[in-house]
Amino acid sequence: MVAAVIGGTGVYSISGIETKKLVIETEFGQAVLYQGEGDASDFIFLTRHGVDHDVAPHKINYRANIMALQQLGVKRVIGLFAVGTVNETMPPLDLVALDDFIDFTHSRESTFFDVIDAGVGHVDMSAPFSKMLRDKMVSLAPKHDIKVHDGGVYAGFNGPRFETPAEIRAARLLGCDVVGMTCVPEVILAAEAGLCYAGLAISTNWGAGMVSEIEFANTVDVTAAREKMIGIALEALRLTKDKDCEKVEIL
Repeated sequence: MVAAVIGGTGVYSISGIETKKLVIETEFGQAVLYQGEGDASDFIFLTRHGVDHDVAPHKINYRANIMALQQLGVKRVIGLFAVGTVNETMPPLDLVALDDFIDFTHSRESTFFDVIDAGVGHVDMSAPFSKMLRDKMVSLAPKHDIKVHDGGVYAGFNGPRFETPAEIRAARLLGCDVVGMTCVPEVILAAEAGLCYAGLAISTNWGAGMVSEIEFANTVDVTAAREKMIGIALEALRLTKDKDCEKVEIL
């Protein structure tokens, strides 16, 4: 049973794991993935932005990435995200195990169901993130000596620009906790593909207008926290099974 981690900004490789490059052809284009070797052969790593961080958030081929994972037989996936926080109780360097999202993106290919076939194509999003994987990640927080918030609402903005103070105020009013540019449509496509998908985000800065220090994001060293995030994701995948995954309903 193969499991996968999708890395975001700052996560371009997994230390301690040797990998081989895989180029997977899908009907939505080509996807580049990395499969572990030796004892890690049941592990797939995908970096959204490329190993050189040369793919902008709105240019990522989300459909090819998710379809490639499905073609490889992947069932359990944890997406890692670097986010801004708009919730004072989730300060920078905390981790957030996501449980919901609001989509503010536009002009993105966000579904596999471009044409509804025999009434099929409506995916249930009442639980967009796997509770089974979220519970496991939260339970591992004390071992990795880092705060992991159990649940958080992700506001997905289009990018590549950052959000305005007004947009941050709107996100807060709507009950969002963190803001980012890549969870949507990835989480939607994962559901359509029947994947058991969880999101783990690291807060790297406050949202625009929340603090007076405009350079705050550049003063936070996220390296250690990011490594703990990766460790939690890998261990959560090792300690869970495909058979424990929740069923995704498509109507």
